[in-house]
Order: sequence, then structure tokens, then C-alpha cells
Amino acid sequence: VQLQASGGGLVQAGGSLRLSCVASGRYLSINYMGWYRQAPGKQRELVARITYGGSANYADSVKGRFTISRVNAKKTVYLQMNTLQPEDTAVYYCNAEVLVTRWNLETFWGQGTQVTVSS
Repeated sequence: VQLQASGGGLVQAGGSLRLSCVASGRYLSINYMGWYRQAPGKQRELVARITYGGSANYADSVKGRFTISRVNAKKTVYLQMNTLQPEDTAVYYCNAEVLVTRWNLETFWGQGTQVTVSS
């Protein structure tokens, strides 16, 4: 299973970006899909996560500004990021919990995409 993330970039504070992540490969189903981020010198942290059925949860720091969504038919998860702040600067990683076979549940990571917010 591969996860291909895209959509990062440089934006001014108050601006918006939309990240996308597409899954490919052989598997039975994808349970959770989500986004994590890691800023320089900090641990990787959960930003948002969404179930197959569309239930989402967010880090407190992004609630009301970020929206996660997914289109199961397209095997894609999105992260709409509004009102970006310099503290949102980080490498953003796509993540998925995948039922690869009936007996094998694994977690996969994308390659990361850089988001830089200038003040």
C-alpha cells in the first residue's frame, strides 16, 4: 500500500492550503485516514483523523480552522487548512490504517509534504 500526499507549499499567515493523499495498492479496506505533522525539533502529532464512515476528530490547535474529508471511491483523504498561522509550519504526513488481508491490519505513512506559513 502506498500513500501519495500533495498540496503543500508556502503561504502567508491567514491563507489557506488543501492537502490531498491518495492510496494505492492491494488491500481489502481502509479504516482510518488521517494527517499528522512534525515541526522542526518537535514530535510528530496528530492533526486530524477520519473514519471510513466520515467521523472526524481534530487536534485542539486546529479545530475550527482545518477540515478533514475523504472520498472512499477515490481512495483519497483531504485536509482543508484555513486561517493558517506560522505555528502550523511543519511537514504534514498522510496516515492510513489498512486492512490488508482478513488477518492483517497495518498502518502506512505517506512521504510527507512541507507546509510553510510566513508571518
